[in-house]
Amino acid sequence: MSGAKMRWGDPWRPGKQAPVLWQLLGPCGHRGLAQGCWETASPSWPGPALWSVGWAHPQALAGGPTPPQQLDPENTGFIGADTFTGLVHSHELPLDPAKLDMLVALAQSNDRGQISSKRSSSFKRAIANGQRALPRDGLLDEPGLGVYKRFVRYVAYEILPREVDRHWYFYRHRSCPPPVFMASVTLAQIIVFLCYGARLNKWVLQTYHPEYMKSPLVYHPGHRARAWRFLTYMFMHVGLEQLGFNALLQLMIGVPLEMVHGLLRISLLYLAGVLAGSLTVSITDMRAPVVGGSGGVYALCSAHLANVVMNWAGMRCPYKLLRMVLALVCMSSEVGRAVWLRFSPPLPASGPQPSFMAHLAGAVVGVSMGLTILRSYEERLRDQCGWWVVLLAYGTFLLFAIFWNIFAYDLLGAHIPPPP
Repeated sequence: MSGAKMRWGDPWRPGKQAPVLWQLLGPCGHRGLAQGCWETASPSWPGPALWSVGWAHPQALAGGPTPPQQLDPENTGFIGADTFTGLVHSHELPLDPAKLDMLVALAQSNDRGQISSKRSSSFKRAIANGQRALPRDGLLDEPGLGVYKRFVRYVAYEILPREVDRHWYFYRHRSCPPPVFMASVTLAQIIVFLCYGARLNKWVLQTYHPEYMKSPLVYHPGHRARAWRFLTYMFMHVGLEQLGFNALLQLMIGVPLEMVHGLLRISLLYLAGVLAGSLTVSITDMRAPVVGGSGGVYALCSAHLANVVMNWAGMRCPYKLLRMVLALVCMSSEVGRAVWLRFSPPLPASGPQPSFMAHLAGAVVGVSMGLTILRSYEERLRDQCGWWVVLLAYGTFLLFAIFWNIFAYDLLGAHIPPPP
């Protein structure tokens, strides 16, 4: 903590005020952390916020306020986090200890060990975190929890890398609304599979049945003008093994992610992976159809795994290395199986088998867009610079894929199989 620094105000210049820490401490100006309210500094001293704090409590200071020059002799605009903590304790300011811990933790977690309203988004996060009145004990020490609250605690440690976010999620979480998106998608996929299995009387390698590709849900290059197929193919599956693999990952990873990050973010990530999967196939494997929700599943899985790797030290999920290795082995095996079915089909087929490129496209979407979506818990996407960069890149890819599907097939003279 000794190396961390916190911004208390810009270097003083005549006629300029920069009470950054004042905004964090005093609820009179914006949303503050403290329970009290302090007066602003003397007009003759327009800048430092810590002077404002000391000015309001002359009884707590021996000989008057601490001169800001002693706190920041080089006039850099930053003070040490330990210095700030010592001032709060020695001056007996009415600052919630849990909120003080959050503020210091933010200073430590910042790459430069600083909190600044201009140089990073940590200032905004500190303001938001300042509204969190939380117990200081660890979640693992929480006694007398029911089954559901134990599950919520498990989800917090599985998904979130920072203790302050885990606390906030655990005490703020409500069971309503439930994580309906991933559960609904999985249920719909199971129902569609059962309907086609009963109709075709085939539960494994359904794509070899002559009637399977006639479904209005399957993406087929001959029917690419029917735009809904670029999304609805996620409800169709090659067989019971592919459905089981996707449903298991959607429930084990997708549901916890939706519980923490909400329906909007997770549905956006999942559908972006699904759409990117079919469009990538239409560009790179122009003769192949696509079935299965692997594009969305791999977007979720790769985003979560990348988030774990990026925040490895902060993650507290048990056996994280072993579980990551198992997840990568399972995902690689599924990709290998899809490649084998595409190029070495075990049975004679009337046309090309479904492509494996949707898996890879979903993984790319997860690492790029997913990392941005999952990186900052409770921080609005529109406030993140990286989000706009990723969104622009994804939009550019969509426009390119649309023009490719409209013009490239005819210009290249692609020989696609006749639509069923």
